[in-house]
Amino acid sequence: MKISYNWLKEFITTDKTPEQLSQILTGIGLEVESLDKVQAIPGGLEGLVIGYVKQAGQHPNADRLRVTKVDVGGPEELQIVCGAPNVAAGQKVVVATAGTTVYPTQGEPFTINKSKIRGEVSEGMICSEDEIGLGESHAGIMELDADAQVGTLVKDYFQLNDDYLFEIGLTPNRADATSHLGTARDIAAFLKSKLNRPDVSAFKVDSEDLVIPVEVENQQACRRYSSVTISGVKVTESPKWLKEKLAVIGVRAINNIVDVTNYVLHELGQPLHAFDAAAITGEKVVVKTGLPGTKFTTLDNAERTLDADDLMICNANAPMCIAGVFGGADSGVTESTINVFLESACFNPVSIRKTSKRHGVKTDASFRFERGTDPDITVYALKRAALLIQEVAGGTISSQVSDLYPNPAEPFAVDLTYRNTLRLIGADIQHEEIKAIIEALDIEIVNETAEGLSLRVPPYRVDVTREVDVIEEVLRIYGYNNIAIPTQIRASLNTAKRPEKDTIYNAIADMLSANGFNELLCNSLTSSNYAASLDQAVKILNPLSSDLDIMRQTLLYSGLEAIAYNQNRRSADLKLYEFGKIYSYSNNEYQEQNRISVFITGAGQPEQWNQKASPVTFYQLKAIVDGLLSRLNITEYSVDEVLNHELSYGLQYQHRGGKALVEFGAVAPAALKLADVSQEVFYASFNFDLLLQLVSRNVITYKEVSKFPAVRRDLSMLVDTPVTFEQLKQIARKTERKLLKEINVFDVYQGDKLPAGKKSYALSFILQDEEKTLTDKTIDGVMQKLIYNLGKEAGAEIRK
Repeated sequence: MKISYNWLKEFITTDKTPEQLSQILTGIGLEVESLDKVQAIPGGLEGLVIGYVKQAGQHPNADRLRVTKVDVGGPEELQIVCGAPNVAAGQKVVVATAGTTVYPTQGEPFTINKSKIRGEVSEGMICSEDEIGLGESHAGIMELDADAQVGTLVKDYFQLNDDYLFEIGLTPNRADATSHLGTARDIAAFLKSKLNRPDVSAFKVDSEDLVIPVEVENQQACRRYSSVTISGVKVTESPKWLKEKLAVIGVRAINNIVDVTNYVLHELGQPLHAFDAAAITGEKVVVKTGLPGTKFTTLDNAERTLDADDLMICNANAPMCIAGVFGGADSGVTESTINVFLESACFNPVSIRKTSKRHGVKTDASFRFERGTDPDITVYALKRAALLIQEVAGGTISSQVSDLYPNPAEPFAVDLTYRNTLRLIGADIQHEEIKAIIEALDIEIVNETAEGLSLRVPPYRVDVTREVDVIEEVLRIYGYNNIAIPTQIRASLNTAKRPEKDTIYNAIADMLSANGFNELLCNSLTSSNYAASLDQAVKILNPLSSDLDIMRQTLLYSGLEAIAYNQNRRSADLKLYEFGKIYSYSNNEYQEQNRISVFITGAGQPEQWNQKASPVTFYQLKAIVDGLLSRLNITEYSVDEVLNHELSYGLQYQHRGGKALVEFGAVAPAALKLADVSQEVFYASFNFDLLLQLVSRNVITYKEVSKFPAVRRDLSMLVDTPVTFEQLKQIARKTERKLLKEINVFDVYQGDKLPAGKKSYALSFILQDEEKTLTDKTIDGVMQKLIYNLGKEAGAEIRK
């Protein structure tokens, strides 16, 4: 949300700098994400000066150019070549001298340089209004009044004031702070100063010549509907002050009527809509739902199909506006509008939120209605807008204010005790200060006792309905930083189960980060396009968008999206990991599982003077997987080929009982294409819940280094092609459990020199006795048993 510093100061009297107010706003819960110096006109007319054209003669080498002499208040006159047809001696003009950057209404900024134009030196530019962002006209140079002082800065002549823009990260519960008035209310409460509200006492009804009755059919969706008509307006460009106010907060000026409604929205937080009264056929406005399938064209000229639950503002024959979301193309204010029907309403937040999401439309109005607007401000905002319209567009108030409010919102009754306030805040705040803060926040004190206060909280504070909420408001305004840090800390023994999840999390994260990996933090919401099975997907009933309509069933696509994002920005060599959850629905129950994902892609080693960049391989990922399990002292698992549609090839490590501990390999091309990733990616997915279970069983024991030497023996064998090293390893482990310490493969060969369907393995076996030195007889006995069992169970033929 954007808030103007100068605009804020119309509500509060303060000498606080923008930086100081930024700290105050953040301290009271309105976090300022950025503070920028801004100008209503891009560039702020910096470097432009007022000049006087002393001479204007024909260019000797160009029929459409003139050579001028211009006095800009400097020691020497400037020679400027100008192509404007209306330039003449005796004019006061806007001059951009050499080195000045100008910001045109259309196009990119450009810098004026001293140059030669068709052989004549030009030391600047005489500007038209569109060349410096002051308007749209390019018919000729901009002529200033005769009393303009030569050498005066143009920004001073036009009285441009620098402003500061607060970008506030507004939390969803702070519906009351979606305006300059709401933000100023909090600041005034903190500074203990007066809040100045716009005065609408001048509002008066001039006639009842244009009365348009209103019917609200759906009172649940439309809680309050206020309206008034204004006749005889002149729709034109807004005055300078109004356009500048809106420009500072990034709102584009449209015309004086629409600009007033936008101004009041950002000033008071109450969305308004202005209809051309001539478009209200049947001279009646109906607020209703129940128009399913109706085609409706909105202000952006997009045709939308209405839902039965869409609340619509209609005339007697057709819809005119999607209530609280978007106006219609045929009922808005145009240059031909003479009479205006002005609406100020309070709509049901749930209804507006669903309609906004259903049609994929987000507007300043829906942003506020979704959070809940103040039902008691509609008439006040209506009068404020009507007075402003009369000021900028003329016209007369041609009806009484119509106000349909069948079920007025009641304030929230809350009892606050000083004892609970002290208990929760931890500081003894003076009772008078508590009352002052509460009253500054528009909360009414109904009754006071020695124990506490009885309060009435206004309906627009939808987040303040309990005693604890009021205490939080008091603390927020009193200042979190004003609460002293206690000198005594009370603690209790931690009886949590060991090992703690966070400890394992940190051990894994530290290891991966130390190996050059970066951690991902991804959204658990994802697109149903990524779902392996939509029947088992956890679907979002009211999705933010079609791309976030289910809970993710895998961490794969979150990582692939991050990889695609980085690759598109020329960062292709990536090592990433994420701790996250996956979700599924089966057997009529929702399931949630903790996972760890690891990704590597691009070059494994960067290019150096003595080596070329080489792509990452499956075995680099396997080394990371094995190293991580070794770090956690998990050694008991079996290895099998992975059968997973996400991976084109890879391995699966299984714990006893067939539970998959980790699956890893090369991501399947179909998955890469779905996420728009253009290069090979290797991916590992760990079952973090199972890791925690296995780590909890680890028992650390001390073991001396053996005094007796280890012995290595090698075997070369022929086996059938389907036989894996893991099978051979398991056979060897079963054959000799005591003396066999390690089994490794150091050579694999397949080729035309071997019989068809065969491959060659060369394995090394490390033997060691913890109690004595091995003899040749013992070693030979073990090797003979290995040869026999490998031949019997795997069909291995020992090569001599």
